[in-house]
Formats: sequence, C-alpha cells, structure tokens
Amino acid sequence: MNIQDYRKKIDEIDDTLVRLFEERMEVAAAIADYKKANSMPVRDPAREKEKILDVLGKTKDDLKEYTPLLFQVLFEMSRSYQARLNGEGTELTEQIKTAIEQTPSMIPDSPSVACQGIAGANSQAACEKLFRYPKTFFCSSFEAVFSAIETGLCTYGVVPLENSNAGSVNKVYDLMMKHRFYVVRSIRLKVRHNLLCRPGTELSDIKEIYSHEQAISQCSDFLQTLKNVRVIPCENTAVAAKMVAESGRNDIAALASEQCESQYGLKCLKKSVQNTDNNYTRFICIAKKLEIYPGANRTSLMMTLPHEQGSLYKMLSRFYALGINLNKLESRPLPDREFEFMFYFDLDTPVYSPNLTQLIGELQNSCDFFQYLGSYSEVI
Repeated sequence: MNIQDYRKKIDEIDDTLVRLFEERMEVAAAIADYKKANSMPVRDPAREKEKILDVLGKTKDDLKEYTPLLFQVLFEMSRSYQARLNGEGTELTEQIKTAIEQTPSMIPDSPSVACQGIAGANSQAACEKLFRYPKTFFCSSFEAVFSAIETGLCTYGVVPLENSNAGSVNKVYDLMMKHRFYVVRSIRLKVRHNLLCRPGTELSDIKEIYSHEQAISQCSDFLQTLKNVRVIPCENTAVAAKMVAESGRNDIAALASEQCESQYGLKCLKKSVQNTDNNYTRFICIAKKLEIYPGANRTSLMMTLPHEQGSLYKMLSRFYALGINLNKLESRPLPDREFEFMFYFDLDTPVYSPNLTQLIGELQNSCDFFQYLGSYSEVI
C-alpha cells in the first residue's frame, strides 16, 4: 500500500466516525430531554468515571493513554450540547442581556473614581485616559479601592492588573476573590519610569532609591548598574516622589513618572530607566453595578475547578469546542484550601456571541464556584 491507499482508508474510517458521532449526539439529546423532565443535572461524574474504566478495559495497552482523552472531549461536547438544549444558565444570561440593553452608549465623562496612591500615580493617569474629567478619590491601598466601590463611596475604581514585564499584580488578584464587582473597561497604559530627585542632587550623591516593588522590578537592569545604593520598596511610585520632595535630603531619589516630576518640583536625573521601552501596565475599571458598553469584546470569568487530573484541560477544551479564544489565564491559591486554586480567564470574544452565552450558561452549573466578572472593551 502507498500513502494514498492509507489516506483513503483513513477517510473511510472518518466517514464512519462522523456518522457515529451524529448518532451519539442524537442519543445525548434524548438524554437531555429525560434529564430535564426528571430534574436531573446534566453532569453525572459517576457515570463518566464508569465509562472511562469500561473503555480502558477494551483498549489495547499502547493506546490506553489516549482513550481517556478522546472520551473526555466527547463528554464535554455532550454536556455542552445537553446544556444548550436544556437552556441552562438563563438567570445570568438574562442579566447580561438586560445590562446590554440598559447601559448607556457612552461611559460617563465625570464620575467619582477611586484609585490607589496619591497625585501623580500611574493609576491617576489611567483614570484620566478612561474618563474625560474624573472626580478622583485617592485610596491608601488596593483593598480600599474595592471597598469604595462596594460601599458606594465611588461609582468606579481603577486598579492595575498586570505589567508586560513584571507580570501580574498578585495582590489585586487575591482581592478579586474577596470582593464583588464587575469590570466595565480596561486600559493598557505605557509606563515610563524616571529617576527623580531634589534640585541640586547629582547621580553620584544618591545612596537610596525608593519606589513601588513593581517599578523596581521593571527597572532592575538600570538599578544593577548603581553601586552602593539601597533600593527600598514603598507603597506607590507617587508616594516615593512626594517623600523625596519633602525629605530635605539630597542623597535619595525616586523611580516615578514624569507627571510626578512637575507635581512635586523634582529634577530628573535619568529618563525612561525601565528595562524596555515596551513597558505597559494593564488597568481594569471596576463598578458595583454590571454595565456593558457597546463594543464589548472581552469577557472575564473567575472559577474554581475540581482538584483532579485533567480538570483545567477539560475547561480549555470547552473553550476550544465553542471557538472562544483565551487571552489570559491566571491562577491564585485559595487560602482556606490545600493545593486548590482560583482560576481567572480573559476571553477574546464579543459579548453578543451566542457561543459565549452558551458557555456562561453551562459554567454556572458545572463549576464548584463560578463568577462572571463582566464584558468590556480595552482602551489602548
């Protein structure tokens, strides 16, 4: 036999597989009707385990590692099909539909916005790019920003989520587990760090440099070139700049923005000392109320998955089966559980997609914990 003969044989087998797949899904549809009529859940873990063990017993030894993978994908597709037929998740999907209909076409010009830090902070710059004339309320911590939203002190809050060089802001991800909120917009802000000091100070005078830990990480290459200089983390880049300005000392400096230079009357010793010019921080704008503005093409979800082999793979295969692209996956340990994690997903798909609606409806009823965090667009 030559390659064409083998391919012809494969094509014949595939034709049979397609016919059997359609037949299997027709039976799955009948099972969906039965489960709905008898108030039974779509997922039956005991049945799935029993089925895997059964097919493993019928599989050749050299193929046993592949058989569970094949049938797990089949289970996912069957559950997805059954859930769609049963119309699961209607409460949340109706909430999303209502938000789309009732959210104004434009985000407000001058709302009250909470952000961490003080005047000159990068969070303030993000606020001013998201809103034309924001009424900015500065908070001492990221948690205070979330609290300001929950208590109604501010309509919106702006917090950093990740940096293109230093990675995720873990403190914010951890707070996302504790607080209820919705993401209504995000923004990628180009960040440049400058070495700022009091007028009259020279680079050779510097003994200490202050900044936020993320900024320090983003400027590590430059900092390594300085000898006998202590690098000291503090709560915010703007706080560092203000402290230097008020210190009366000419032997300290701060890594902060150009805005801080003018805000606090400082001198710039070195411009753009970050490791790379491609240095962006992604901020999210959060609110207590679900708002979905026109053009929302990104959705964020948060969920826990069973602490068992293949649970994350099964979730990713579900995204793939529905043609939904994944922009970001983040995991954070659950503080009250051993070796269990909360997963965060950013999905690259319009909120108007029927496949996204189907996915959200399914996830409500198939995860130990599931939370829809919002659908939004990103300002660049």
